Amino acid sequence: MVAAEVAKVDDQATLADKAFNCDLGFLPNALTAQCENLIESYHELHGYSCLPDILWKARLGPFIESHRLLGQLLRKASTTRSAKKSNNGFVQIAKAILSLEVLASSFAGWSALYPESGSKARAILRRTGRGPQMPLMEFYLNPPKHVSSAHAGALALPSDRSSSEAELPRPSKSELTGKKQGANNVDVVVQPA
Repeated sequence: MVAAEVAKVDDQATLADKAFNCDLGFLPNALTAQCENLIESYHELHGYSCLPDILWKARLGPFIESHRLLGQLLRKASTTRSAKKSNNGFVQIAKAILSLEVLASSFAGWSALYPESGSKARAILRRTGRGPQMPLMEFYLNPPKHVSSAHAGALALPSDRSSSEAELPRPSKSELTGKKQGANNVDVVVQPA
């Protein structure tokens, strides 16, 4: 019985090591594209110069430096003389980490749609001791408990899913608009508490 538990723990550690050492090609393209759009739209408004600070204030430096691909992107983004290339490098780093966080937290049902990718993302974050903290989600989707519809829409599931992908429950039109039908079929606007 004890040997089985030890083997199970060893298997989980091996899975975490493999997931952390692998490239990030397992991240769904639809998710990474939406994360990139969200990050770029924020920084087009507020400027890209704060992006490295966001990554460091979130204490993501050790995680970035310990991952081969992210570390390479960091070195290139930090040493290039081109602002456009530097900004793009930091966006790529933030996009990868935000995608990992979205998958690991199952935000908007992404890990239900991509369960294997969600498991890998959780293993990577667990391996690095990040725990339940999702600093980029908290920053870009602030406040996390009351996600605005504009931000939640930025990470909505793709509408052109294949038939083999998991079917998730969809909210009704009234849930999306915040309206409820009254007794006389009149729309009643529901204000959040």
